[in-house]
Amino acid sequence: MSRVLITGSAGRLGRSVVSTLAAAGHEVIGVDSAPGTPAEAAATLPADLTDTGEAFEVIARFRPESVIHLAAIATPFSRPESVIYRVNTQLAFNVCEASVTLGVRNVVVASSPTVMGYGAPGGWAPAYLPIDEDHPVRPWNAYNLSKVAAEQTMKAFAEAGTTKLAAVRPCFVIPPEEWAGAPTQSGHTVNERLDRPDLGGVSLFNYVDARDASEMLGVLIEALPELPNGEVFFVGAADALARKPLAELLPQVIPGTEPFAAGLTGTSPAFSTAKAERLLGWQAKRSWRTELQDQELKESL
Repeated sequence: MSRVLITGSAGRLGRSVVSTLAAAGHEVIGVDSAPGTPAEAAATLPADLTDTGEAFEVIARFRPESVIHLAAIATPFSRPESVIYRVNTQLAFNVCEASVTLGVRNVVVASSPTVMGYGAPGGWAPAYLPIDEDHPVRPWNAYNLSKVAAEQTMKAFAEAGTTKLAAVRPCFVIPPEEWAGAPTQSGHTVNERLDRPDLGGVSLFNYVDARDASEMLGVLIEALPELPNGEVFFVGAADALARKPLAELLPQVIPGTEPFAAGLTGTSPAFSTAKAERLLGWQAKRSWRTELQDQELKESL
């Protein structure tokens, strides 16, 4: 196995990535300005990667084969818009530049499904459903604009060198503790999102278990050498975070989606992961149905 450096290793996705890749035999290096990187990491380092010198120093110190860049201000509107855009774009640029300059073989940059532009104050509707990687992006706030910029930064560096790069768009990440009732990133519990379609509807009921997303990243860094440079992948569950079919729910929360949603029968999600399945052989294993059922069983014992 190889040495993998993970930025944002103390985050809701980063923690699972550290544990999953370490369990798979990789030597994992965690980099985060905040505490909380799992003990499975072979080494951890607090660093401000918005500082170009620190970004280069971190890569030069550890010389990883692969870098998975997750560090970001991860919640829209949680800071001033100018701060979110500046921090997230500087992080992506510095990590890519340092990695490519210092000869890292593989780099994966985290983007977001929010680049689609859902939730825009002036209204939004998809061009088609399910949404795949070819769907037009329509950023409208600093967070999703910064993620579009991160994807374009990744693609620019993919053109410039021999490092293999890709971007991933993880859906609404749910780590194990949130199946157990801890608040999600939005402040609501998973059950509340299921019980109130207005909460999850604005993001088209997308989600992914953090462990599934982590396993996808492990598969991706192994496959990158054989992939075209600069690919982008959605990473999501194989179903929707909804108790009813999206054909019924989506028109209720996003007017104008009726003709597109009609094809989303049964438990079908609004975001397609067919590309990841086709190119990587990856598909999410976990569903809210099994995870909440497992949690209820544990609580009854």
